[in-house]
Amino acid sequence: MVVLNKIYTRTGDKGDTALGNGARVAKHSMRVTAYGTVDEVNATLGLARLHATGETDAALARIQNDLFDLGADLCRPDMDKDDEAEYTPLRVSDNQVTRLETEIDTMNKALEPLRSFVLPGGTTLAAYLHLCRTVSRRAERLSVELAAEEHVNPAAVKYLNRLSDWFFVAARVSNDGGARDVLWVPGANR
Repeated sequence: MVVLNKIYTRTGDKGDTALGNGARVAKHSMRVTAYGTVDEVNATLGLARLHATGETDAALARIQNDLFDLGADLCRPDMDKDDEAEYTPLRVSDNQVTRLETEIDTMNKALEPLRSFVLPGGTTLAAYLHLCRTVSRRAERLSVELAAEEHVNPAAVKYLNRLSDWFFVAARVSNDGGARDVLWVPGANR
């Protein structure tokens, strides 16, 4: 359990921060940038949840919790040393990826196939979900970039890839099952 009784520590005043394994790195390191962007997805998701109800809100709550798992995973390098750790490090699992895929397939069954690209908009919730989608895509790009330099849990990258798809489909569902989707009209304003 995490206990936070002091919010500022002054340990990062010189531009570095501690990773989950205790190592100190620059706050601008690729690893910190990747998990910081995952935190940004989570904050954006908090805005979307202000407009969600029922099962959509419950699904978004699950995803928010997953995003903390993902941040914990990304802030802990050296996966090859997990067995030596004082406690078992938290890692995103393929089961979490599979859950997203199942939810995407379930939501998508009720939607008409697209005949154009969808512009962000429609309902307020759909617009926020599109914002979540774009921030999660950025988090994915940064995690892939990190994975090119250091070892990253492959399930973490897969989760981010599926997550942006989840947000896209959920935005369509939130647009009255796609009826309020705003479709791109190529060259409409020439």
